[in-house]
Amino acid sequence: MPFVHANGIRMHYEERGQGEPLVLLMGLSAPGSRWEDHVQAYEQHFRCLLVDNRGAGDSDKPQGPYTTAMMAADTAGVMQALGIEQARVAGISMGSGIAQELALAHPQMVRSLVLIASWARCEHYIASVFEHLKCMRALSSPAEFTQLLQLWIFTAGHYEEHFTELVQGQRDAAVGYMDLQSFCAQADACITHDALDRLEQLEMPALLTCGGGDIFTPLRLSEIMLERLPNADLLVLPGLGHCHHWEDLETFNRETTAFLLEH
Repeated sequence: MPFVHANGIRMHYEERGQGEPLVLLMGLSAPGSRWEDHVQAYEQHFRCLLVDNRGAGDSDKPQGPYTTAMMAADTAGVMQALGIEQARVAGISMGSGIAQELALAHPQMVRSLVLIASWARCEHYIASVFEHLKCMRALSSPAEFTQLLQLWIFTAGHYEEHFTELVQGQRDAAVGYMDLQSFCAQADACITHDALDRLEQLEMPALLTCGGGDIFTPLRLSEIMLERLPNADLLVLPGLGHCHHWEDLETFNRETTAFLLEH
């Protein structure tokens, strides 16, 4: 299993494909391997690095709280350890916050950005969602909490269509389940993420993607970012949720791959 030491901790990553580097950053509590459905498209064109953020997967799990800037420093350390001077960077949800901070701290290292189900500053609503998730994580079994999270991140239509698969995911949730302190530390990073007033500094091409029916990180948060980013476009998948990138995998993979190839 490939590991590097970065920013004072041991970071795990997986490498897939060949070509110019593409760094892939997952969201709250998820290991880098959750990019599997997307990397099958990306690895045909790029050298993909699927990073386990601190607290997730096989990376170290130091005591929190964490910040997105801290995890961006972890990512920069991974890139430096692997001799990667510049890469395309894509991040989902919390991963998009990490990607923003990486690009702000090391603009020369980021060729372009794909920011998925993103926000640049928490409103009271989204901060309350993360605080509620922290509370419920402490009170719920793995299966119960996974069901709760599924109900937040998928639309009703997707839940209905994939009910058997999602229930199986609830049953399997205890396998590789993130410990409570790491979950809360990552959630704190989500709550405190605030890059809004610095987005004008990000001059590299950026693609924001959002589900039009996302109740977790609503579309307006991406629209606010679009107004601030100097060189950004917005892809909205109508009626889809926080996990629009899975709900319409074909469209998402096609459009993001085209953007990454262009930039």
